[in-house]
Amino acid sequence: MEGPTPVSALIHAATMVTAGVFLMVRFSPLLEYCPFTLFILTIFGSLTAFFAAIAGVFQNDLKRVIAYSTCSQLGYMIFACGLSCYNVSMFHLANHAFFKALLFLSAGSVIHAVSDEQDMRRMGSLVRFLPLTYSLMLIGSLALTGFPFLTGFYSKDFILELSQVSGYSNLAFSYGFFSCWLGSIAVFFTSFYSFRLIYLTFLNNSNINRPLVKNIHESSFLMFFPLIVLALGSLWVGYLTRDLFVGFGTSFWGSSIFVLPQHSHMFEAEWLPVTIKWLPFFISLSGILLATLLNVFPIWFYSICQYNKIIIFLGFILNKKWYLDKLNNSLIVKPLMNFGYFISFKNIDRGFVELAFPTGLSRVIPK
Repeated sequence: MEGPTPVSALIHAATMVTAGVFLMVRFSPLLEYCPFTLFILTIFGSLTAFFAAIAGVFQNDLKRVIAYSTCSQLGYMIFACGLSCYNVSMFHLANHAFFKALLFLSAGSVIHAVSDEQDMRRMGSLVRFLPLTYSLMLIGSLALTGFPFLTGFYSKDFILELSQVSGYSNLAFSYGFFSCWLGSIAVFFTSFYSFRLIYLTFLNNSNINRPLVKNIHESSFLMFFPLIVLALGSLWVGYLTRDLFVGFGTSFWGSSIFVLPQHSHMFEAEWLPVTIKWLPFFISLSGILLATLLNVFPIWFYSICQYNKIIIFLGFILNKKWYLDKLNNSLIVKPLMNFGYFISFKNIDRGFVELAFPTGLSRVIPK
């Protein structure tokens, strides 16, 4: 599903994501008494965060990279619900709305400036022409990667801390380790594709056609004003609302969220070692460093990897998204379409129903 960037910003920041996560949060009284359902939410949420982050690495469309990051962040929210951290999931949802809307609208500003071009490989050096757009997109990307003291830092890192604690605290929640490691790997890929986007769009050598360069311009104030508001939210909302959403003793949620006492691990998360608390930040830094090296020294990295069959094979598999789309089409979509056409449509609809009612009744009723 594709659409204009304001529509994408609305769908990914406040509509599509909100619906499923809000449903899971409001179902907390039922989910708390269904350990298997919590297990499913944790496993599939962490797998979604992991696979969507990998898929975003190999996208070249500016909006598709940001769209895959939405799927990845949705995985974080769902596996937070699987760990019975419903308030943290809603906290990350509220924070995510600001920096994801900022990223999509900033992408729209870039696309508008380069005459509707969306392929990042055909951009580059836009920081010279669009310094304000670059600053705003950098703020959104840093918030997405969980850079310290920005909005995403307070919720995403807390989700990973809670996954660590849930694995230690209760044998029934030992799959928290699984979600923690997949979530941490997703942090690496998130920072990598975010700064790959920054380099290809704004910092690398220009690949823009010469006639288009003359028309590159910053957007009007009417387009920039919401971006500035969202940038301020991406900087401060996480810090200003953390006690309201996830603070100890907060009465904000009232009775809308129910958590069994044995499933609550927020207090233990405060006593984790400092090294574990800062681990996602260093993983994120490594992803930024790798993106920098690949864009600053591309020839050197290419000479290292071009004869390494393992790296080539992994890159090919990851570029094909683990062939999940192929498996989905072969195992689910195609059999359902065949059933719908040959069984439901030809045999039932145009066969039994058509012969029994319209044709049969017309023959029974005398003319």
